[in-house]
Amino acid sequence: MRYDVAIIGSGFGSLTAAALLAKYGLRVCVLEQAKYPGGCATSYRRKGHWFETGATTLVGLDEHMPLRYLLDQTGIKVPLQVLETPMQVHLPDGQLLTRYGNLELWIAEAERVFGKYKQREFWEHCYGISREVWRTSLRQRSFPFSNTKDLLLSGMRVTPGQIRLLPGAFRTMEQVLQKYGLHQNGLFTRFVNEQLLITAQNYLPEVNELFGATALCYTLYSNYYVPGGLINLVKPVEQFILAKGATLSYGHEVQEVITLPEGYRLKTSREEVECRFVISGIPLNNTAQLFQEEKIKRSLTPYLLESDKLNGAFTMALVLQAGEAREVLHHQVLLPQPLPQTGSKSIFISFSHPSDRLRAPDGTVVASISTHLHHPQAHLIEDKAALEQAIVQELERRGLVRPESILSVQSATPGGWIFWTKRAFGAVGGYPQYRHIKPWQMKDARLDHRGAYLCGDTVYPGQGIPGVCLSGIIAANKLLQDHF
Repeated sequence: MRYDVAIIGSGFGSLTAAALLAKYGLRVCVLEQAKYPGGCATSYRRKGHWFETGATTLVGLDEHMPLRYLLDQTGIKVPLQVLETPMQVHLPDGQLLTRYGNLELWIAEAERVFGKYKQREFWEHCYGISREVWRTSLRQRSFPFSNTKDLLLSGMRVTPGQIRLLPGAFRTMEQVLQKYGLHQNGLFTRFVNEQLLITAQNYLPEVNELFGATALCYTLYSNYYVPGGLINLVKPVEQFILAKGATLSYGHEVQEVITLPEGYRLKTSREEVECRFVISGIPLNNTAQLFQEEKIKRSLTPYLLESDKLNGAFTMALVLQAGEAREVLHHQVLLPQPLPQTGSKSIFISFSHPSDRLRAPDGTVVASISTHLHHPQAHLIEDKAALEQAIVQELERRGLVRPESILSVQSATPGGWIFWTKRAFGAVGGYPQYRHIKPWQMKDARLDHRGAYLCGDTVYPGQGIPGVCLSGIIAANKLLQDHF
């Protein structure tokens, strides 16, 4: 069967592009190797409980943010609960830091824990940059540039605020801390480093100011919980594209993409699909393996990162006996000593809402745990049980998990991620930020300047679900810009 657009993978970037292109009137087919939509922003069911596959936090619905744009453009409605307190951070010295969603409350908390010196100036600066970055990202949907039309359109949309952002592309977050005299505050730099790791996938010396300030401020925007899990963020988008006549095929792993004189042929594990346009929503490393045309492979090579530049994760899914209801669902634990076997310096844990009976039956809650593992190909977890025990012990010390309340444990190494998601090296969180890669040097959404495009967390900078959503917006925009 022939379609206007075939989209590889059903991650949130792919679904965003599918929704916008289907709304435009194009006949869209989404090909997904798994049995659930959403990629790393969805949920899976096991023994009556729903666990998050990857992402656990949801932002992006404020004005000038990508998810807000998608819902406004399509009219899609998503069930949401506002989280009054986005997160708490358990510091290595035993202090508890609350990441309030209100800027003034957060500055007061940061001053209480880290000292008053320059905290206000630093956070007001970062928040101002983050707001302008999000405004710019939606306004400049032709960015990064790869043809003359991109440049012309971007020039027409430029504002003084965007011009003021430019120096931030050349400064690292390490230099920003130095500017404010905060680089010698050891507890603060440790906190910033670990916060950057879960949002920008890298540390102070590598993350530029634009991405770093935006990453650090995600708790200062509206944070939400989706009853039933992130699958219920994905399902309304799936239902929208199906209602627009699109096809969403599960269990169809794309194995090869062949360039035709007029379009493309995709060979899947079940059938062949022909299309005029194709969008790859899977990681760049995987995308490069699908296309047989040498020109496309060469165009991707400069942008590919090997395992030693990527992050994997060790993840755990717990079923717990319900105890006292938690006001804060998301916690980051900064460890005094790295975890054995992984060298990880922090743990992230997210609990299901105590009232959410869709994810966990009465009397139970579920928890998703993850800890970064750099260079996943080089790490072999030889004793999963010992690592699980070490993580539970650290969480017990912070009063987050009682071992006697654990009803079941499932864990996964990067090898498990490769098995279930097919992502190269078992990498998670998208490509990390590196200082030598300026925003305009990122891979453009165009793959071959004919009809092949890209979206997903390794194309546009991560920033969680909002960043992946933005990648789909940009891919759809460039396809329509080029051909309609």
